[in-house]
Amino acid sequence: MLTPHFSATARRLRITASAVLGAAVIAVPAATATAATSHNAPMAAAATGLDDPAKKEIAMELVSSAENSSLNWKAQYKYIEDIDDGRGYTAGIIGFCSGTGDMLDLVELYSAREPGNVLQKYLPALRKVNGSDSHAGLDPNFTKDWKTAASETAFKNAQNDERDRVYFDPAVKQGKADGVGTLGQFIYYDAIVMHGDGTDPTSFSSIRKKALAKAKPPAQGGDETKYLNAFLDARVWAMKQEEAHSDTSRVDTEQRVFLKKGNLNLNTPLDWKVYGDPYHIG
Repeated sequence: MLTPHFSATARRLRITASAVLGAAVIAVPAATATAATSHNAPMAAAATGLDDPAKKEIAMELVSSAENSSLNWKAQYKYIEDIDDGRGYTAGIIGFCSGTGDMLDLVELYSAREPGNVLQKYLPALRKVNGSDSHAGLDPNFTKDWKTAASETAFKNAQNDERDRVYFDPAVKQGKADGVGTLGQFIYYDAIVMHGDGTDPTSFSSIRKKALAKAKPPAQGGDETKYLNAFLDARVWAMKQEEAHSDTSRVDTEQRVFLKKGNLNLNTPLDWKVYGDPYHIG
């Protein structure tokens, strides 16, 4: 089975197109977080976690800047297209894929909560195409019906819950176990969103294993900044193994910027670039 992933290729193609047209995006979020200390001041990394609601909103916006060329992550519930990456349809706020199983899990959850919904009739087809890029049994109306479902609060809530179950909560849990602060937990989250988890060499667990071979995390008495740099080094290697992920600016000009500033708690204001486009959360 292919590894669940976020729809980096599709969103990156849109970013590239806007860059060609000279349309750099500078987004301002609807919600901001206040900080008790300046991001340039010494801080205790364990003071907050990414699961704090304000920090979680920041995390969603940071990921969306890379994936959607916008901080408006909530506009992506209705997103769906085949980005020709071998994973079938990619859709929703986290890039659920028809070929990787996470889209099937999502529609099963939605159907358990809302029997008779517009997507339930596609469950047999989603089970058959799982593990492939096939659209058999989905075309021609699946994309239209997905967008219809995305207007419903129940489907948005199902997307949120599956995002948390499969990606966000495991990343935060592992980050806290390793003793890294809010920034480190976000670094984990962004990695598991793009690469999924599993046993393949570019999965989140494999990236973490490479990092542990180079540096100890705080939970093992290591230096947090040194460890997170080792993790990002391993992440960059993993990204470069797949053409769709080969642009590493979400690490180089986003996550490393925060790390170099010592902003281990991911405090605002935040300024960064992805694919050359500047963003700000203040």
